[in-house]
Amino acid sequence: MQHAAPQRHELCRIWGRVSDVSPGTVGITGVSAHAGLGNEVEIHTLNGTVRGEILNITEERVTAFLFDESDEVRIGDRAYIDREASVSPGDHWIGHIVNYRGEIVDEPPKAGKLPSSLVRKKLISKAPPSHLRKSLGPRLNTGLMITDTAIPLCQGQRLGLFAGSGVGKSTLLGALANGVQADRIVIALIGERSRELNDFAKLTLPPEARARSVIVTATASEPPGAKKRAAYCAMAAAEHFRDQGHHTLLLFDSITRFAEAHREVALIGGEAPALHAFPPSTVRTIAELAERAGPGREGKGDITAIFSVLVAGSDMEEPVADMIRGILDGHIVLSREIAERGRYPAIDVLKSVSRALPRAASSEENALLGEYRRNLALYEELAPMVRANLYERGKDAAGDRAIDLFPVLDGFISERHDGDTKAAYQRLATLLHGQKADVSEAQSQAKAG
Repeated sequence: MQHAAPQRHELCRIWGRVSDVSPGTVGITGVSAHAGLGNEVEIHTLNGTVRGEILNITEERVTAFLFDESDEVRIGDRAYIDREASVSPGDHWIGHIVNYRGEIVDEPPKAGKLPSSLVRKKLISKAPPSHLRKSLGPRLNTGLMITDTAIPLCQGQRLGLFAGSGVGKSTLLGALANGVQADRIVIALIGERSRELNDFAKLTLPPEARARSVIVTATASEPPGAKKRAAYCAMAAAEHFRDQGHHTLLLFDSITRFAEAHREVALIGGEAPALHAFPPSTVRTIAELAERAGPGREGKGDITAIFSVLVAGSDMEEPVADMIRGILDGHIVLSREIAERGRYPAIDVLKSVSRALPRAASSEENALLGEYRRNLALYEELAPMVRANLYERGKDAAGDRAIDLFPVLDGFISERHDGDTKAAYQRLATLLHGQKADVSEAQSQAKAG
């Protein structure tokens, strides 16, 4: 990291010429001796400039994938090698929408808000050395009963949010942005539709959270290079705030779109396709990005990250879902079946896990969570018999209790609270052991329905 003024002052530029153009990429001659992988290029066309990043280098030419459309690029256009890809994040980004170039796009920063000296942050950087990183921090209060108990989130943890389309993923991300007490929030919206971006920024994200958030975006219509760069831009912003000592919440939606953008760029670069056409480098690329989040060094802040994963047809074994599940510190699964019966958030608790447990809870709390999960699992086992009217009450006390408790235990997942995590555990203990009236009422309502 080095301090530099926002404007670039260069003694010379290494110029070349465009030699060939194809969708998403260009070849440039005359710069191979001075180019490095990851360097940016700027192409001067008749109608403006087009930027890209060097993907391949040979003795005769370099190949660059573009962040912009290639329609305006012509053979013979002049191009020069820029510096290594970097952006200048800072507090002047907070409350704004930023594009993949690190430019504020919703409105110009207020007068006096832009610092006189900006910190240049590399887009591609390494995670802190593992032996120098802190352990996971304390359990965070999210404001949601279920993520304060059965699927806890700790400071510096990295969770995956696995969901199909239309099951409440964005709403849950917005609730976590508002509930988690983080100093800074960085939201990466990669490959989303423009309407979804506006809805999330103006409707889903509460004003209190927006006031401490940076939204970095590359929409679905933008080239794959822009989507990859936006992802790295968001991570660089989170690292910048972490290095300033802030606890930063990173909401990344979605890692699947990032992987698809990488696949397109890698195939253009000549990598061989593998499973579902994802090249072998996809696992490493996702792991390198995810590892940059997490606990910081001693004396620095932390990045608590939630990466959403799109699962087509709720298939948890599809390539990207399978890749990232083993990389992160747990996962939350949203179920379409649960959403269809109207319970939100549509979290399938039995398929969700936080690797912060059992350490994140006391022995008494872990015992309570075990009892909660056992009752949910037993009900799921008996539910087909209950629906078919084949279950006989009185023969299995544990089964009877699981059936009686299910309405309130299932409703617990939708509950919110204004207290701390202790209040959530107290509520769960009350439902399991001290709310006979509530259980009886729920049972009567279920029978009446």
